[in-house]
Amino acid sequence: MTTPYETAAPPAPGVAHEGLRAALAAAPVIAILRSTSATRFAEVTDTLRASGVRAAEFTLTTPGVLDALREYAADAPPGLALGAGTVTTPAEAHAAVEAGATYLITPTTSTEVIAEAVRLGVPVLPGAYTPTEILTAWRAGATMVKLFPAATGGPEYLRAVRAPLPDVPLVPTGGIGAADAPAYLAAGATALGVGSPLVGDACEGGSLAALAERAAAFLDGIRR
Repeated sequence: MTTPYETAAPPAPGVAHEGLRAALAAAPVIAILRSTSATRFAEVTDTLRASGVRAAEFTLTTPGVLDALREYAADAPPGLALGAGTVTTPAEAHAAVEAGATYLITPTTSTEVIAEAVRLGVPVLPGAYTPTEILTAWRAGATMVKLFPAATGGPEYLRAVRAPLPDVPLVPTGGIGAADAPAYLAAGATALGVGSPLVGDACEGGSLAALAERAAAFLDGIRR
C-alpha cells in the first residue's frame, strides 16, 4: 500500500547533504524565517545571503510558505541551503521537499518525519532536548540534532550534553542572540538556529538595511 507522499522525486544522493554542510562551513548559522505572511521571505533571504548567511529555514507555520518556497527554490542562488522548518508529519516533509526544500527541521523528535527525510534523501534536523531524545533522533537517522529550546540551558547545558554524546552534531536553537553565539560554538555547537534576534521584523516589512547590519554583526562576532 502506498501513501500520498511516496511520489516525491528525491534529489541525487548526497547532494543536499553536501550543500548544507558547505553552507554551514561558510557561516554556522541557520536563519529562521517565521511570520504572518511569506510574501517577504525572498527579499529577506536575499539580504541574509548577501550579508554572508548561507542557510535559511522557511517555517511551515507561515501562511503561504510552500508557494514562497517553490517560487524561491526555482531560481535559488548558488551556495544557499534552503530548508523547511516546523515539519511535523511525513506529508509535510514530502510537500516541503516537493516545493524545493533541501533539508528539513522539526520541533520534536518525530521518528516518522526522520524516516521520511531519509527516504527522500535530504538532511533532517529533528528537535530534541534531553540526552534520551537526542540519542533517539540520532539513531533514527538525524543528520544533526536541533537542541531546542537552547536558551533554557544555555551553553553550559550544551557542553554537558556533548560530554556523553560527542559524536552527535548539535544545532542549538531558540533565544540565541549575537552576544551568546560565540559561547555556544565554543561549547561545541555545529551551527546555530537563529530567529528573531537575527531576522527581527524584516519579514513583516522592517528595514532590510537594518537586517543586513544585524547579520554582518552576528557573523563578525562569531568569527572574532
